[in-house]
Amino acid sequence: MTHPADRLAFDRAMVTQPVWNGFATGAFLGMAENALLHAGPAFSSVEHVPTPVLNSACVAAVYEGLARDFDQAEAMIRAGEITLHPAQDMGVVTPLAAVVSASMPLHAVYDVWKGTARAYAPINGGARPSLRLGLRSEAVLGHIRWLNTEVRDALREGLAEGIALVPLAVEGLQGGDDCHGRTPVAGAALVDELVFRSRRPTDPDVLEFMRASPSLFLNLWMAATKCMMLAASGVAGSGFVTAATGNGRNVGIQVSGLPGHWFTVPADAPKGEFDVDLPEDRALGAIGDSAVVDAFGLGAMFKATNASSTADARTGLSVGTHPYFRAMDVQLGTSARKAIELGKGPTISLGIIDRLGEAGRLGGGLYDMPVDPFVDAVRALDT
Repeated sequence: MTHPADRLAFDRAMVTQPVWNGFATGAFLGMAENALLHAGPAFSSVEHVPTPVLNSACVAAVYEGLARDFDQAEAMIRAGEITLHPAQDMGVVTPLAAVVSASMPLHAVYDVWKGTARAYAPINGGARPSLRLGLRSEAVLGHIRWLNTEVRDALREGLAEGIALVPLAVEGLQGGDDCHGRTPVAGAALVDELVFRSRRPTDPDVLEFMRASPSLFLNLWMAATKCMMLAASGVAGSGFVTAATGNGRNVGIQVSGLPGHWFTVPADAPKGEFDVDLPEDRALGAIGDSAVVDAFGLGAMFKATNASSTADARTGLSVGTHPYFRAMDVQLGTSARKAIELGKGPTISLGIIDRLGEAGRLGGGLYDMPVDPFVDAVRALDT
């Protein structure tokens, strides 16, 4: 039985139509010039920032012009002259160890039906040297500069009046995507739409990058999911999950009835096969705001609901269906109260990255969110 407040929050999330209609910046959202946004809940101190996040923060600081080189950037971060903040607290979602600076272009996604919920995400770095992998290098810095100029311009050129994202997600799911770990169908449909709308030919290098980057859609879908979650925020007494994420050290959630309040536990590493010959202890703890996708019922949860051995347990977390997904019988949302009944939270599909910040991506895996933050959230709601 779904709690009435959870159902109300869910219904508010479902009565949305997230549309990507342009780009914004963190400065536009009110970010301070010396602030950087990271995935997950806040760090208790700068000493607790994992090396991959620190590496990305150093690259972002040089990109932003806050420091002349990576070493100066690290010194400024450790001295508190450059500060780190949770991205989701500003309606921004960022993947793995990627860090957002004030001037970086962000996909702007808003609810076209009501216009009150808005969420943002950086451009996905694709398979090239990417900020999300937590590497401190000139190659990553150069790629970020190219991504946020030439690629941004090509995306903007093809965007026109905006692109509705739920229909693309449905097309992806029908073609074998899960909207998190697998997005090639939705990604190809997105690129085709952008190229079709463009008034002039896309730069060949940019087009090659876009076609070879199925995860280009992922960051947009993260923002769309966060937009729907934000529409559900603020329902008194509701345990509907409106944020789910990890920062490499802790994982955390927020619920509708207590906006802005994080409930956290230490983060274990996702479990999965490595693509490189390194020991298992090189894996960083669960990290990335892409966890919102799975907490919303897609990603690993979509795979689970289509596997008969785990269907009952996984769908037991969900609240209902979205009109667009109804034909596929996709169950969406996570209720903290239902997580307590099941004794566990959603399963999250995450990349596994090197905790030493040297090898980047080690592989992909699954992270089972423990029940503890859901227990804490419901306890807080009850008091």
